[in-house]
Amino acid sequence: MNNCPFCQIAKKEINSYIIAESDNFLAFLDIHPHAPGHTLIIPKLHFEKFQDLPPDLGNDFLYLVQKTISLIKKSLGTDNFTLGINEGSIAGQVVKHFHFHVMPRFSNDQGHSLHAVVNNPPQESLEEIYNKIRTVVD
Repeated sequence: MNNCPFCQIAKKEINSYIIAESDNFLAFLDIHPHAPGHTLIIPKLHFEKFQDLPPDLGNDFLYLVQKTISLIKKSLGTDNFTLGINEGSIAGQVVKHFHFHVMPRFSNDQGHSLHAVVNNPPQESLEEIYNKIRTVVD
């Protein structure tokens, strides 16, 4: 995508603070960090959503996530992280290029768990929801 800022970062057309890289992914510091070391991991090719990533890239993706966490642990001295994906506009995805957040956590950082992001308890029973999910065939 020509005007995708993450594609431009992946092609190194835009300067960024790259902290790790693999054959298919790039890890760089978020320009609007919510914590010291807040890092984004993106595929070098354009995929809008996590579900668009080819399954054969899974190992490479996990490798870079683990490497990024290890680098941040060693350099910033934390063993605590919130990891996440905002997929789709309702979930807060602003750049339409898949990106994975590695957010280091520190004592008294005023952050919360992922459970604090959404508070929309279902009106249906777990069994009803389970049955809906189970009836969908790919």
